[in-house]
Amino acid sequence: MYEKKIPLSLNCGLDLIGEVLYGKWKIRLLWFINEGYKRPSELQRKIPDASRRVLNVQLKELEEHELVAKVIYPVVPPKVEYSLTDFGKTLIPVISALGNWGDEHQERLRKVILK
Repeated sequence: MYEKKIPLSLNCGLDLIGEVLYGKWKIRLLWFINEGYKRPSELQRKIPDASRRVLNVQLKELEEHELVAKVIYPVVPPKVEYSLTDFGKTLIPVISALGNWGDEHQERLRKVILK
């Protein structure tokens, strides 16, 4: 099992949210699940740059942090669906605000990122 080399610092809200949302694809996963893309294959199509393994790891972490619920249907082949928990739904306005800020400042952000 992986052990972090640097101890967790959970002293304020920013530390906590960073720990829960740290991961390149987590915010997008939450957004797409909220939009109705619930199957792992659907999420993979929405985020083609991410490997299936990385998406599965990040979905598992979101599940452990109680932001996402996973339902496994007893059929062959197995069917899995993800949905936001009530707790996870509280993040959608925050993600929306971040996206709007990024849209408003996209030209400037592209310049500084591509320097």
